[in-house]
Amino acid sequence: MSRFRILSYNVHSCIGTDKQHSPERVAHVIASCKPDIVALQEIDVGRPRTGSIDQARTLASLLGMEAHFHASTHVGPERYGDAILTALPISMVRTGPLPGFHDRIKVEPRGALWASIDVGGAALQVVNTHLGVWPHEQMLQLSTLLGPDWLGHPDCHDPVVFVGDFNAPPGLSPYRRLAAQFTDVQKEWGDRKAKPTFPGRLPTLRIDHVWLRGRAKVENVEVVRTPLARVASDHLPLVVDIDIHANDARDHGASIHKKSA
Repeated sequence: MSRFRILSYNVHSCIGTDKQHSPERVAHVIASCKPDIVALQEIDVGRPRTGSIDQARTLASLLGMEAHFHASTHVGPERYGDAILTALPISMVRTGPLPGFHDRIKVEPRGALWASIDVGGAALQVVNTHLGVWPHEQMLQLSTLLGPDWLGHPDCHDPVVFVGDFNAPPGLSPYRRLAAQFTDVQKEWGDRKAKPTFPGRLPTLRIDHVWLRGRAKVENVEVVRTPLARVASDHLPLVVDIDIHANDARDHGASIHKKSA
């Protein structure tokens, strides 16, 4: 297998726009897309507000996948963060917090996960994150993620898929910084206009992204806009088909050795 499907989805703690908590509904939205790799943001683990369940493990069980979770917030038994789910062979390379303003003002701490996933014998590097809401904070977090411990590390070799809720629409400085080193798959795919992902019911903002670096072919991109997806979370899932062994694959993004702008 050289072609894989990756889905990025901020699931809003599996609380829908109707205020109902339903991991089963979120799992149904994901399963309908038949992804090989799932990158999730805003996952609850052990939080009373969502029944004290482990949402990462619950969703993985419903999807027949393995879950890897990183808590960006950890208060007593309650955890909140991001996850990577897949049934493919996976090795977690790194998880950790990101710098931010949470020690100065009341904002969420942020984090990231980096996994190496075997796709048809090739090691695909997947980094999943959820950045802060302020551009200055996002730039600080991107400096860490693009630096030598994460995407600039020699082990984070191409091909690389950098996914998540970046809270950064096109035109802002965090988006432009990423676009200098990666390919935005929505802009790569055909002549269709890139589609927004937030808010779920009537999306107007394109803040959830899949970024690609290395030799690969983007074969399809879709923002899932089904009636169920519009109610299951306040974001819509972004689904991308990529072939890393295609004969007509091309190089995306900048060299791994290029210094961050």
